[in-house]
Amino acid sequence: MRNIIITGGAGFIGSHVVRLFVNKYPDYNIFNVDKLTYAGNLANLKDVEGKPNYHFVKADICDFETIYKLMQDEHIDGIIHLAAESHVDRSIKDPFTFAQTNVMGTLSLLQAAKLYWESLPEKWEGKRFYHISTDEVYGALEMTHPEGIVPPFSTKASSGEHHLAYGEKFFTEDLKYQPHSPYSAAKASSDHFVRAFHDTYGLPTVVTNCSNNYGPYQFPEKLIPLFINNIRHRKPLPVYGKGENVRDWLYVEDHARAIDLIFHEGKVGETYNIGGFNEWKNIDIIKVLINTVDRMLGRPEGADMDLITYVTDRAGHDMRYAIDSSKLQRELGWEPSLQFEEGIEKTVRWYLDNQEWMDNVTSGDYQRYYEDMYAKR
Repeated sequence: MRNIIITGGAGFIGSHVVRLFVNKYPDYNIFNVDKLTYAGNLANLKDVEGKPNYHFVKADICDFETIYKLMQDEHIDGIIHLAAESHVDRSIKDPFTFAQTNVMGTLSLLQAAKLYWESLPEKWEGKRFYHISTDEVYGALEMTHPEGIVPPFSTKASSGEHHLAYGEKFFTEDLKYQPHSPYSAAKASSDHFVRAFHDTYGLPTVVTNCSNNYGPYQFPEKLIPLFINNIRHRKPLPVYGKGENVRDWLYVEDHARAIDLIFHEGKVGETYNIGGFNEWKNIDIIKVLINTVDRMLGRPEGADMDLITYVTDRAGHDMRYAIDSSKLQRELGWEPSLQFEEGIEKTVRWYLDNQEWMDNVTSGDYQRYYEDMYAKR
């Protein structure tokens, strides 16, 4: 029996990790700790909420006393930390909230874990603090090949533009941090605290930095679900600058599998990069979304291309992110299971088939429902 806290478990990536652990490990007690901010939605976990090994705890990770008591009461031996403010645009408008949640929240969890685990007879044995971070902490990469090249290290490399890279350099685990937004600066700071607790106190930690995730249950402020919904309703598709910025895309269930593997088999004190070997220019992925949504809705393919609207570029907008996951492939045997075309088909189909979920999220009804539910307790 293991007792594991997963923070941010009602969010996008977190809900997939919670679902995987609850279903795969019936002998684990999984405690989903989530504050239920705008991005946390318990409807994401309807399919597991009745499982005996699933437990939801509404709490703020910045509330040290509550987190520490939970660890003591439930004999927590593992933490998978996903809770974070993550939208760059929001961080530009409100950097204080990002510093509070991402830095002080992480510090609260670290201190609670340290104090509880070091009080036990076995101390660190069988314990793990797993911190999920982002590729944005590395800054930006040059786009030296605007037309794309096939990355030589990719085990998935073949012909086809979904395998293209836009430069020879990639984010590796030993790269210097160069965050450019308040969001990435806050995440970078939290990463440093995690490593400091390992180096100073011996806390058994592991850190991963992942590329852009996509898939079901993503809050529709992010590009893919936002644009799927806008295309469906024939609303404008606001594209920053010329849409030339490049991101590496990873299907969320592949990320959850990597988290599972690293939590159980990753080396203490190590960092692993998780990426999809799928670099896409924003404008190209938007065109794929338009063609896919139009086809699935029975419209002429590409009929909604005129929805594309170019807007002023975002401040500090990094040109290219690209993860090198070869360390994770080499040491633990993980690689993405889906090609991007298959993943985007599944993703678009899910959002089109779950319009009620989308309507509840965009209207805010999901928040009012859970606020009322907890008010009655």
